[in-house]
Amino acid sequence: MTNKETIQAFIDRINSHDVDGLAELMTDDHRFIDAHGNEVVGREKMTAGWRGYFEWFPDYFIEVTDVVEGNDKLALFGFAGGSFKGKPTESWRLPAAWWKSGSRPA
Repeated sequence: MTNKETIQAFIDRINSHDVDGLAELMTDDHRFIDAHGNEVVGREKMTAGWRGYFEWFPDYFIEVTDVVEGNDKLALFGFAGGSFKGKPTESWRLPAAWWKSGSRPA
């Protein structure tokens, strides 16, 4: 899978809240870094994290508006949003960025 195909597969599974599908895409040493610099390493921890996240934000989504590719790297820009426990009065949509470097799957 190319970097672009890998990232698109993650986005598709995130937007469909397919935790098992996300786990299939992750390596054992998968690394996730949030906007605050917090790191989670490992497929099992991330799988549990996604399950909990989708409980808190059952309508969470990623919307990609721009893609930049080059030298075995990929950056995506757009928005992420949802609502806490599905409550419309507690919804959010924020600018977001994602990146992938290297040739092995995320």
